[in-house]
Amino acid sequence: MSGDPDALIVTMKRVASTLKAADIPFALAGGFAVYARGGPASTHDVDFLIRPSDVQSAVGACVEAGLRSEHPPEDWLVKVYDGDCLVDLIFRPSEREVTFDMLERAEELPVEAVRMPVLSATDLLLNKLLAFTEHYCDLATVLPLGRALREQIDWNLVHDATAHSPYAEAFLLAAERLGIAPPGTLRLRGLGHDAGPASTGGAETDPDPDPDPEPSSDPAPAAV
Repeated sequence: MSGDPDALIVTMKRVASTLKAADIPFALAGGFAVYARGGPASTHDVDFLIRPSDVQSAVGACVEAGLRSEHPPEDWLVKVYDGDCLVDLIFRPSEREVTFDMLERAEELPVEAVRMPVLSATDLLLNKLLAFTEHYCDLATVLPLGRALREQIDWNLVHDATAHSPYAEAFLLAAERLGIAPPGTLRLRGLGHDAGPASTGGAETDPDPDPDPEPSSDPAPAAV
C-alpha cells in the first residue's frame, strides 16, 4: 500500500470523480475528510462512505474505471486499489449503517481542485468515538481531530449520540479539560455520577430534619 500523500490525493480525486459520474451518493471520510476540513493529511489510505445498497454499483464503477477490487473478510467495507493506493468503501462504520441522512449532512467542498461531498465534522468524530471498545480506546488518535475541527463540531449532538459509551465519556472529559470542547459539554448523564450533593462518606442523614427546632432552655454562656 502506498503511503505517498500525493499519490493518495490523486487516487482520492479519481475515485470521487468515478462515483460522481456513476451518480452514486457518497461522502469523503477518514483522514482525508479531516484534511479537507483543515486538519493534517492522511498517509495511509482513502475512505469513502456509501450506502449498503450502492456497494455493488460503486465497486463496478471503480473496476470499470481501471481499479481492482477486493472483498475482505470484514462485513462493513469493501476495498479497491488504484495501483498501490488503497481505497476503503465503507457502508457500516462503527456499527452504524450509512444512511441517506448521514450523506445529506455531508458538505460539498473543493478538495485539491475537485468538489466532492465531505462527511460532517460531527459524523467524523462520532465514527471515531463509537469505534472505541474495552480492547481499543486510543484517545491520542481522536484528540487532534477534535482540536482541529472543534469549531465545526456539534458537541451537544456528540454528547447525546454517545451517551451509552463510557469511552466517549472519557474523551469528552479530556476534551473539555483541555479546552477543546466547550465548558459544560460533559453534562451529568447517569453513567455512575451522583447529580446530588457531595457524598457524606456513607453516614446516614435524617431525610426530614426539623426545620424549626425548639430553642434550648439552657442559659447561654456568659461572655468572657
